[in-house]
Amino acid sequence: MSRNSTAGRAGTTTAAAAAADSAPAPAGTPAPRRALLRGLPWVVWRRHRTLLRIGLLVTLAGCALFAYQRIGVLDFLHGKGSAPGGDGRLLDEFQSRFTPMFNRDLQFMESLPLLVGVFLGAPLIAGEREHNTIRLVTTQSVSRGRWIAVAFGLPLAVAAVCTALLSAAFTWLWSPAHNLVVGGDWLQSGPFDATGPVPVAKTLFLAACGIALGLLTKRVVPAMAATAVFGFVFSVVWSEQVRDRLGTLRSVSYPYDGDGPHPYLPLGSVRIDDWVSTADGKLYGFGTCVGGDSEACRARLGIVNRVTQYFDFGQLPGMQWLGAGILLALTAAVLALVVWRTHRRPL
Repeated sequence: MSRNSTAGRAGTTTAAAAAADSAPAPAGTPAPRRALLRGLPWVVWRRHRTLLRIGLLVTLAGCALFAYQRIGVLDFLHGKGSAPGGDGRLLDEFQSRFTPMFNRDLQFMESLPLLVGVFLGAPLIAGEREHNTIRLVTTQSVSRGRWIAVAFGLPLAVAAVCTALLSAAFTWLWSPAHNLVVGGDWLQSGPFDATGPVPVAKTLFLAACGIALGLLTKRVVPAMAATAVFGFVFSVVWSEQVRDRLGTLRSVSYPYDGDGPHPYLPLGSVRIDDWVSTADGKLYGFGTCVGGDSEACRARLGIVNRVTQYFDFGQLPGMQWLGAGILLALTAAVLALVVWRTHRRPL
């Protein structure tokens, strides 16, 4: 059977299923049982049902696993009789027991947006264009605008719901021991991108970029490869240029020859940078007056304090929502360009 005949059958099936939703039932026949999805949404679900069902099953399994792991974490903390962030012995015991588990969980949550972008977003339009079914669908009784809304909306809605559930479950697991997981570094070591609204926003953004790349490349495999490369570049830019700028750094000063910043830093804070300063607050690089006659150098410049800049744990939600808002705005812009492209030019 030729590819064109297969595409024609797929397009005819799509149009017939969409039209059946509005067609009246013949007189004297029993009313059909109402299904959750009918017409065009049912067609979209049917075409992507395998991947969407896998996503739902992974979500259920992941949420159940996180809930089970939380029981072990709470039992450990309650058994030690100490709050998270206690003495060094508690930290060592926690990391030796739970670090492999949390590392696997963090890797899964951080890779989830890219997996959705590559395996769901990239083939969404590229697959239709590669098999020429998109032209037949958009020339049937279903309007192009309605087809675009459902074809994008349903898979993205499922991806957003699944990611939100997994993020909520992992945040629930991580929160009781956030000062012990990866040494309490919630910014650079994974929890920032694995908890709260950030995973959902990153998933939608990479899925939208995958859709756009699929529209441009017109082939599934090149679209998936391009999305994977883009996702890697995005992760580097996000971690190196964006994430640290989502909040305002706070500073703490302490004597130059003191015991270090730890007694002065709030619990759960992330240390970002170190300086030396004069009594009136003028900052110099941390390596200033190191080596040689350092005491005379510091006396000449008036350096008497060290300064540590940090993010407080209380800043985490605000930074996450700001980052998520930026990503969602970019997602809307990418989808708007895709919709404009599909409306203005032939598919």
